[in-house]
Amino acid sequence: MSLNSVNTNINAQIALQSLNMTASQLATTQKTISTGFRVADATDDGAAYAVAQRVRSDVGALTSANQQLGNVKGLVSTTLTGLNSVSKTLNTAREVLVKLADSNTQGDQRTQYVAQYQSLMANVKTFLQDAGYNNKSLIGDITGSNGTFGSVAVIRNEVGATYGIATFGGSAFFASVNFTSTQLNAADSVVALITSSGTFLNALSTLGTQLNTYGAAVNYVDNQISYNNDKMDSLNGGLGSLIDADLAKESAKLQALQIRQQLGTQALSIANQAPQSLLSLFK
Repeated sequence: MSLNSVNTNINAQIALQSLNMTASQLATTQKTISTGFRVADATDDGAAYAVAQRVRSDVGALTSANQQLGNVKGLVSTTLTGLNSVSKTLNTAREVLVKLADSNTQGDQRTQYVAQYQSLMANVKTFLQDAGYNNKSLIGDITGSNGTFGSVAVIRNEVGATYGIATFGGSAFFASVNFTSTQLNAADSVVALITSSGTFLNALSTLGTQLNTYGAAVNYVDNQISYNNDKMDSLNGGLGSLIDADLAKESAKLQALQIRQQLGTQALSIANQAPQSLLSLFK
């Protein structure tokens, strides 16, 4: 094929193909820089994008799980606060019972101690009733309690596994320490209540078990939240390695492509002017 053809300008075609290729590469680089991703969508790298979407889904699910764990932590912490208050009050109540166990405590003095104990029990009932959070209670099965009484099974991870927290029977516990005036007015009856196998010490033992249970639950929730956060950091780190762009490298590439585009435009212009030289042959 003649190089001096006005019908087919080979040099112009080659220059145009090169310019189109440069423009395509420049568009890809500009997209990478503007999004910050080497793989911004499925057209860039379908397999990598599919993995990235799965990882993003896992991170989102873990975020939701931590939100639920944070909510239940509020409930368990409130429960623990209520039981701590009950524990402190019962320690004071035990001191009163020891005084009532003394047969020398008689008359008005005994009446005052009985009233003091009953006042402390009113506090205990209040602490049990008010240990609710977000209209939910783990120990609120007492008349006048705030919130719905029931156990909790909270989502703890991205695959829907749960952590269960049982209830504490507040009514039964309160009944075991809310002694009648008749019981409190008889020194012998009070002595039976505070012996090592007595009702009051059994209640203290039960309370200690529940304090340990809910304290462990708070620690579990805290540890699970911390673990989920660490896992999300790891997932995001892997995601970044998979799809994030090397912006320094892309910036250098962008400049190079812009220069190539300018040169390609000039080359095409020169190639298009070549057939004009044939006109001189006809002068």
